[in-house]
Amino acid sequence: MPSLRIGKVEIPYDLCRSAAACERRITVTPNHVEVVALASDSDDEIEGFLNRKRQWLFNTVREVEQAAAARHSVPRFMTGSKIPFRGRKMPLTVRRTDAECARVTYRNGFVVDLPHWTKGDPDRLVASELKHWLKRRARRDVNEIAKSFGNRFDLMPPSIRVADLTNGWGACGLTGNIVINWHLIFAPKKVLEYVVVHELAHLRHRSHGPEFWAFLTCIYPSYDKAKGWLNQHEATVSGNFLEIV
Repeated sequence: MPSLRIGKVEIPYDLCRSAAACERRITVTPNHVEVVALASDSDDEIEGFLNRKRQWLFNTVREVEQAAAARHSVPRFMTGSKIPFRGRKMPLTVRRTDAECARVTYRNGFVVDLPHWTKGDPDRLVASELKHWLKRRARRDVNEIAKSFGNRFDLMPPSIRVADLTNGWGACGLTGNIVINWHLIFAPKKVLEYVVVHELAHLRHRSHGPEFWAFLTCIYPSYDKAKGWLNQHEATVSGNFLEIV
């Protein structure tokens, strides 16, 4: 694995040459740095790009590591635990019932009703049911946002779906199909809205050039506030809150 030395710090990274990329970019997540280069880039061009980004990369890696270290994980899925949802930590109530199936409801907090056959430690079942519920809610929100802005600005992708994305918050493929990271359900709804609109805007302008940002400003004037929130809380939102620890 190649690496970049900045002072006394050695930062390893994965290098990906992409024929679909419109511009070079660097993605930083906890314990991972990915550099996407153009397929036509020479080694010298990539090295020059990294040297220009070295201070930003050093600062970003440090900030992501600090945020990841401070990230709050759900230690146990029991009554009184806090579940992240739309930028807040919401209380969890776990109840045992005589029902055949588990059921999740939400009203100023999560309630998980366990079926009668649940025995022993229910953490994994509770975590699984919450994850399914959150993914469904993310899918519903994304489709509603896409429909609203798509109808208003004639931005209709062939398909739009939510999924686990290893890197990034969203993607607009060469054929216009859009994928949104379901972990954005942990961020405020305005942040999710920004990411969906951002990807819709790529249907009109593929690269992140001036025309793209001007168009995004036109259809979503407050994008900079949501973008700033996401940049600041990236490590927290991207963390997997629903793993048993």
